[in-house]
Amino acid sequence: MAETTSEAPERAVSPVGVNHLVLNVHDIDESHQFWTEVLGFHQVGELKPRTDGIPSMKMRFYSGNHDGEFNHHDVALVEMSGLVPKPEEWSMFQSPLAVNHIAIHWPDREAWLEQIRFMQSKGVKFELRINHGMTHSAYISDPNGYGIEVLYELPRDVWGPDIDGALNHAELLPTEGADALEDDTNYKRDFATS
Repeated sequence: MAETTSEAPERAVSPVGVNHLVLNVHDIDESHQFWTEVLGFHQVGELKPRTDGIPSMKMRFYSGNHDGEFNHHDVALVEMSGLVPKPEEWSMFQSPLAVNHIAIHWPDREAWLEQIRFMQSKGVKFELRINHGMTHSAYISDPNGYGIEVLYELPRDVWGPDIDGALNHAELLPTEGADALEDDTNYKRDFATS
C-alpha cells in the first residue's frame, strides 16, 4: 500500500540538481556536430516519427560520461528553425536568447585542460577565459548562439568557506594562444580583496 500524507511541507524540498536541458536549435545536424565533436557528448537517442496524433519533431538526446555509463539524457536538441533569431556573436549580457549560458563540467583539471587544448586546436573561439573562485572556465558559443561555459570545479575547501566571495571573484585571462591554456593551481582562497 502506498504511503500518503495530507499535510504539505512548509517549504520546498531541495532537489538534487538540474536533470537535463532542452535547447531549441536552428539546424539539428550542425548542432549535433558541435555537441558531439566539439564538446564530446554521446547521442543516446532520437525521437522517431509518430503515428498516434502527437506532433512529431526533430529531437535528439545526448549524455555525458557518468563513470562509464550514460544517462537517458543530459541535453536534448529540438530543431525549431526561425523560432529565435540567431545572434551573430555570443554576448553574456546582450544575447537575445532566454538562456544566458550553459555550464558543462569536466571531472578534473587534467580532463578540462585536454578539452580546452582540443577545442583551441579545432579553431573554437574562446569568448572569455575566466578563473572564478569556484571554477576555472572557458566560455564558447554553439552554432545557435548559446553560451557554453566549459569548466572544472575547484576543490570545495577553496570556495566552501566563502561561497559568496567565490561567486563574486573573476580573473580575466587571455583568450588566444598558449596563454589561454595556462591554469594556475595556486587557487585564490581570500576573496575579500576581489
